[in-house]
Amino acid sequence: MRIGVLGTGNMADALGTQWERAGHEVTIGARDAHKAQRLATRIGGSAAPASLRAAAEFGEVVLAALPFGAGAVVVRELRAALDGRVLLDCSNPVGPGFRLLTEGGPSAAQQLAAAAPGAHVVKAFNLCHEDVWRMRPPVFEGRPLAVPVCGDDEAVLAQVHELVRDVGCEPVAGGGLEHAGLLEATAALFIALWVGQGADAQAIAPPLAFAAGPRGR
Repeated sequence: MRIGVLGTGNMADALGTQWERAGHEVTIGARDAHKAQRLATRIGGSAAPASLRAAAEFGEVVLAALPFGAGAVVVRELRAALDGRVLLDCSNPVGPGFRLLTEGGPSAAQQLAAAAPGAHVVKAFNLCHEDVWRMRPPVFEGRPLAVPVCGDDEAVLAQVHELVRDVGCEPVAGGGLEHAGLLEATAALFIALWVGQGADAQAIAPPLAFAAGPRGR
């Protein structure tokens, strides 16, 4: 698969590296050509540097590895280049005090969809620190990490599910793009628990067998 990456930060590094190792063609796009070259060299293999527009035009799937706020601005500039592409959003609109910056408005993913209405926007990869995505694979107590994915097109979701599996994780259907805000709110809660309280977010929900209570067990 051809993957264009918008941005040169930690998420671009972590996911781009995993996908290149899995055999995908990865192009790193940035405004700063030196940063694009540096990350492409770090990823190695067939990874190549490019401009933001060239990376968008290259990718069947385009990862928007951009901070919340900047993402919609960049995507709006590239809207024509993104027509018909899968646009994968991994951002978290979380501000000071672990506050959800989109509260009362469209999610970060929906803002990207509005900025590039011809793209197929999917939300995924936003619930973990970038170093988790660098693990080979992210398996905890024998269980692969589950990755919720939100989007509206079945064929597009199948492509993203493949990319989730290529990172060593298991995709979980998270519903349509209208549910992306739930993923972003979950990230805000998890970050508040992990960083703010040092609490284990995994401990807040019972195992699936007990999701409806202990009756019948």
